[in-house]
Amino acid sequence: MPEETEPQEQLYDVLVPPGVPRKIIGDVMNKFDVHLVERSVPLSFANMDNDSRELLAFRGKKEVVTEVEKYIIEKLKEFIEEK
Repeated sequence: MPEETEPQEQLYDVLVPPGVPRKIIGDVMNKFDVHLVERSVPLSFANMDNDSRELLAFRGKKEVVTEVEKYIIEKLKEFIEEK
C-alpha cells in the first residue's frame, strides 16, 4: 500500500532585478525565510526572441515573498537616494 504524503505547500518566487546590490540580497537572506534560486526567464524584446537569461529569485511562502518584494523596493529607493 503506498504511503500517503502530505501535500507540499505552494512556494512562490520574486525575481531579483539585475543590479540589486549584494548587501540587499544578503539582508533579505538573513531577515526572511526564503531560498535564493536561479530562474531562467525568456526574453522577448528587440532581436532577443527565444533567448533566455538566468536571473536570481527568492523562493518562499506567498506572504513572505510579498514582504520580501516590499523590502527590496524600499531598500532600492534608499540606495538610490543615497547616491
